[in-house]
Amino acid sequence: MEILGYVPIFLYLYGRNQHDMLPLQQTIQFSDYSDLYDLIIPQDNLLRRINDLVDFSFIQKELMDKYCQDNGRMAESPVTMFKYLLLKTIYDISDVDVVERSRYDMSFKYFLGMTPENTDIINPSSLCKFRKLRLKDKDLLNLLIGKTVEIAIEKGIIKSRTIIVDATHTGSRSNPYSPIEILRLRSKQLRKSLYESDESVKDSLPPKNTDDELEHELDYTKELLDVVGSNPTLAEVPKIKERINMLKEVLTDIEDHYVTSKDEDARIGHKSEEDAFFGYKTHIAMSDERIITAATVTSGEKGDGPQLEELVEQSRQNGMVVEIVVGDTAYSGKDNITLSNDENNGFELVARLHPTISNGVRKDEDRFDFNKDAGMFVCPAGHMAIRKARQGKKGQGTNQTLVFFFDVDRCRTCSKRKGCYKDGAKSKTYSVQIKSEEHQQQADFEKTEEFRTKAKVRYKIEAKNSELKNVFGYDRADSYGLDCMRMQGAMVIFAANIKRILRLS
Repeated sequence: MEILGYVPIFLYLYGRNQHDMLPLQQTIQFSDYSDLYDLIIPQDNLLRRINDLVDFSFIQKELMDKYCQDNGRMAESPVTMFKYLLLKTIYDISDVDVVERSRYDMSFKYFLGMTPENTDIINPSSLCKFRKLRLKDKDLLNLLIGKTVEIAIEKGIIKSRTIIVDATHTGSRSNPYSPIEILRLRSKQLRKSLYESDESVKDSLPPKNTDDELEHELDYTKELLDVVGSNPTLAEVPKIKERINMLKEVLTDIEDHYVTSKDEDARIGHKSEEDAFFGYKTHIAMSDERIITAATVTSGEKGDGPQLEELVEQSRQNGMVVEIVVGDTAYSGKDNITLSNDENNGFELVARLHPTISNGVRKDEDRFDFNKDAGMFVCPAGHMAIRKARQGKKGQGTNQTLVFFFDVDRCRTCSKRKGCYKDGAKSKTYSVQIKSEEHQQQADFEKTEEFRTKAKVRYKIEAKNSELKNVFGYDRADSYGLDCMRMQGAMVIFAANIKRILRLS
């Protein structure tokens, strides 16, 4: 039993009985030096407060089927591995840096259940394996959101019966930079960190590459890393070290593949008629208290409106009472109005009408998505209409059709043209009939003071989207594919919700 004096007691218990160890894992840290935590880490420390707030045993229970109970070496605790990922998300750092900080950062050690003197840290590659092997096939997004909503309800934080809905975009990891552009971006970030620490270092750095030859940019990057690495005083500054690691990861990826990996699941989306992105959308439902209650992740070209039904359903499953839904014009389509009027599961829809949102009676597979920012339809391949025209009698709101015209040159070579574009056709159009009479009730509601008052809260979700991107790095995907994007979204939303709960507690 002497081993208990040198390693956390929960590790010993974990080896004996995995099912019984979790409550102890969260509370017992047995070491002659454990009292240091009370001296060093204040009670209001973020990580201490998160440990006090969340019982992470739900992670263990959820992942038990991913571990062999009676064969092979004892795996690292799934709770510990999850906490590593949470730290990575909260502080927006790489796998390498989050593991390295756990070696010397006492708040990290405390959060991870390590003893103060423990330097036996995991290999960063273990985090990659944990994501791929342990979290695979798990609906982490709904699991983590559901847990935070449960905590918020238990603490009496969520009192409203209103959800606010919107979507935010995330650029693909390969979006849409060339390898040379990615290298220049990471190099620029490193140089900025260097100048902030010591502006005189400018004179010692190699001259920047000015041409568009990838080979030359690779040479410059290596030289830059060599110069910075030769100065231990600068290279060990935490912020600079993080930027060095990020640049090294990009350099290795490009040298291995020579070109940036292609993201098969990402699609072209549009923030406006002129502004496009290549990546994904996260569709969010948020309570009036700014707790995210549901989320779905799609490729970038998908419209916002069709996600409403699932967002409402998920919010309710997570314990939220939904009586009012506030959104922009993307959510006022015919299907959503019908959904809101359902006798048993309906809600009050606070969303302004847009005459072009309705897709009529088309089959789901034949529908195009409406981009409310650009005011245009987008095909399944992510191509936006280039112009539109109104057909029908002028001055009438009924029996009129909006025709959207697409770039036929793109259609001829599109991988999804089968069943959409007829070979040899000189044009490709998509028509929508305007049926204002079907929306008359909603139009009347828009004119009321009640509608205007309830619609005022919509700004809150814009601020939340900004927080996800600017605080938690959700503007860029960490990896490739929808599954990885959902995992990233799960961690980011979990962290954001926990911080919000702590602020309101």
